[in-house]
Amino acid sequence: MSVGKRRLLFWQLVLVLMVCFGLAFFHPSVSAKEKEEEKEKRPPRAISIYPEYPGVVVSKDEEVRMDLLVVNKGRSDEDVLVEITKRPRGWKARVKTYSFTVTGVHVPNGETRTLTFLAEPPKNVRPGKYLFRIRGKTKDGKLQSKNDLTITVKAEKKGSKSKDILITTSYPVLRGPSDATFEFSIEVENKMDKEAVFNLTARGPSDWDINFKPAYEEKYISSLRLKAGDSRSVAVEVKPPRYAEAGEYPISVTVSSGNRRAEAKLTVVLTGTYKLDVGTTTGLLSLSTQRGKSANISLYVKNTGTAPNHDISFISFKPENWKVKFDPEKIDALKPGDIEQVEVTITPAEEALVGDYSVGLKVKGEKATDDVELRVTVKASTLWGWIGIGIILFVIAGLSVLFIYLGRR
Repeated sequence: MSVGKRRLLFWQLVLVLMVCFGLAFFHPSVSAKEKEEEKEKRPPRAISIYPEYPGVVVSKDEEVRMDLLVVNKGRSDEDVLVEITKRPRGWKARVKTYSFTVTGVHVPNGETRTLTFLAEPPKNVRPGKYLFRIRGKTKDGKLQSKNDLTITVKAEKKGSKSKDILITTSYPVLRGPSDATFEFSIEVENKMDKEAVFNLTARGPSDWDINFKPAYEEKYISSLRLKAGDSRSVAVEVKPPRYAEAGEYPISVTVSSGNRRAEAKLTVVLTGTYKLDVGTTTGLLSLSTQRGKSANISLYVKNTGTAPNHDISFISFKPENWKVKFDPEKIDALKPGDIEQVEVTITPAEEALVGDYSVGLKVKGEKATDDVELRVTVKASTLWGWIGIGIILFVIAGLSVLFIYLGRR
């Protein structure tokens, strides 16, 4: 590159830099000048305070929250004290920022500060118009501004259903035994144009345990907060009492926010529980007999479930050649809580040896079974006892005669 071209490129770069620096320093000065001219046009001191909306219509039990604007229209900075000088009886009202209740705000000249006006109605508020007056004044008291806010509480329509809350569920009917825990999944959607807290309540049969849980969590909840347009899954856990009978049981779930409410109908179908208990009427699980001779014992069979048991039969597990007989041999049906007595006759085999034996008895119902194990002691016959005593006496007598005879010799 020639020397001339290098010099030309150098001066071009210098010119670009000068333009950049000129823009950087000249523009702010112009902006500052404009601001200064604008400031001179304003009065020495002036303030204004007003709610974003001077009138609103709300439903019963709905709180009012809106922006409160504090404007400094003068040429000097101001500390503006804010207070609510008029409020309806029973209403709670305050001016706050993000998390604090405030009584004043510093407003630089020409700027605006935004606070939050919050009003909460009493529990039994009646439909009608309610007037609030908000005043702002400077710290020295020389300037003040005030504005009114009218809140209209509309009458609630009886029997109307809110379209602002939507509840959906894919499986509104669940089926199972009485000792099961049922878990429904419902989707709650906030169709309002603002964030709200929704209360969760449920109504079911007496003594039933019904709770709400977040999806895939184990903690219980009674409310949830949803932003406008958001939805969330909630689990409804239902535990019937163990003695609940078979049948259909309705569950009503209500989601409400203020006077807005939505309801979902769920159904639990209990098939009942099948359970049998068997035992001896005396509580003893042993008996004695002799080989070839029968021994009796009484059993009870109780339906401890919540559903009827049908076609109850009996099975025995016994040593070879033993006999076990049941009376009755079969129970056609046994209602929940009912007890039936069964007589059991056990006969050991003729060749059974003296000793203890195990005999198992099983009760088999429609969908439940139970069993009991008995210890049967086989004893020797009393006739053989007498024969043994006779043999012993005969031996003793023979020995005695023998001793006497030998003694004489």
